[in-house]
Amino acid sequence: MIDWLTNADRLSPWPEATVLVAGLAASGYAAADGLLELGARVIVVDESDALATKERAAILTQLDAQVRIGKGATAELPPGVDLVVTSPGWPPRAPLLAQARERGVPIWAEVELAWRMMHPDRVVPWLAVTGTNGKTTTTDMLGSILAAAGLSVAKVGNIGRPIVEAILDEVDYDVFAVELSAFQLHHCYSLALHSAAVMNLQPDHLEWYGDPAEWGSTAPDGITAYTADKARIYERVTHSCVYNVADETTRRMVEQAEVTEGARAIGFTLGTPAVSMLGVVDDLLVDRAFIDQRRDSALELANVSDVRPFAPHNVENALAAAALARSFGVPATAVRDGLRTLVLGDHRIQTVAEHDGIRFVDDSKATNPHAAAASMRAFDSIVWIAGGQAKGTTFDELVQTYADRIRAVVLLGIDRQVIADALARHAPQIPVTVIDSTDTGAMAQAVTAARRYAGPGDVVLLAPGCASLDMFNGYDARGLAFSRAAQAITGADQEG
Repeated sequence: MIDWLTNADRLSPWPEATVLVAGLAASGYAAADGLLELGARVIVVDESDALATKERAAILTQLDAQVRIGKGATAELPPGVDLVVTSPGWPPRAPLLAQARERGVPIWAEVELAWRMMHPDRVVPWLAVTGTNGKTTTTDMLGSILAAAGLSVAKVGNIGRPIVEAILDEVDYDVFAVELSAFQLHHCYSLALHSAAVMNLQPDHLEWYGDPAEWGSTAPDGITAYTADKARIYERVTHSCVYNVADETTRRMVEQAEVTEGARAIGFTLGTPAVSMLGVVDDLLVDRAFIDQRRDSALELANVSDVRPFAPHNVENALAAAALARSFGVPATAVRDGLRTLVLGDHRIQTVAEHDGIRFVDDSKATNPHAAAASMRAFDSIVWIAGGQAKGTTFDELVQTYADRIRAVVLLGIDRQVIADALARHAPQIPVTVIDSTDTGAMAQAVTAARRYAGPGDVVLLAPGCASLDMFNGYDARGLAFSRAAQAITGADQEG
């Protein structure tokens, strides 16, 4: 191992290092590009030989990287590698990463590389968000609020754009709004963020961890390892650790974090906030954390009606985004203006059709039970469309909590029986239709079945609680299929 890698930064002697980049999707490509700019010897490997992978490989080859793609390309770690930079999709038990650990070769995430590449002379403060649900929406809200304050901001990380790519931009950013997944945080060791928020913590992506003992973790199970990875975001924070008052795990994360001296714990709550919290009073979002007279008063930030689309979990998202932005010194008016001008992406609790008093709502991005439960909080009478890849999670708590709101359920996808079993255990009175088809017409069948159950005042809610890749190319493709089916069936109703 090269000694200087422990404290490496942008100005380190990178031409001495051979770095293997594992994975050639967006973050891997950005990492390889950044390392080549630093002068490192770069090897890139990926099992995929898809067109997009080949195109990236061709560009990197022209820049003098060694690129190995296709079946078997990732089976063995080449000799002489000093550092591995891994893409977030690679689980820690992957053979190539296991070989790196056996040889004592350090493993970094692209996020860790990005942090090192900023220092010592290109530092941009990071305001970061993680959690099981709400990360992307909160990061979108944060970016909009920061922009409303007149700041030059890049939204990066798990939200879609690699952080290294933004660092290589010819732009002097004032701040980064960063979404981080547990996968990205797993191989991070030196982050010292300005402020960070953990939205919530629920079981998700446990299949990524497998048995932690297989890759040398001291965590006894997947949820413990997952929680530990989320908690990394608070380590060495310099200003504010933002936590969810309603989620005890996030508070404990803050209490246990080794933060920089002087960093504060800032809560957000849908109730009346105590000192050092943001919350809701009389349909107003208010701040009792970042004002001088916080013991005696609160500062109005925005109206609850400024949060769109309205749902309790979206108000929580807005409060967390406001807390991060206020920690960076933005004025209260920027919170209001940023929320009002925000345009969220599709498939997030989005009404896609309405007819005869029935709403069809697409929340395809609800890819775990906790996210689906957050959707259900927003509605009183639901015909629920669910199913897909359950990722090792369970639905018992969701069914027990929201059974009185669910009129009927339509299930599809590979793990539909997991949800059906939970319903049978805890709410056998709820009618269930199971769609066994796995072709592209399955969603249309599901919407047709849901429409038969629904009446005026009901919401047909696609909140699958599962990932989508068993049947679709992503949650967006699944949401689009639902939207098209809902619009077709309501259009047919209108015509007939």
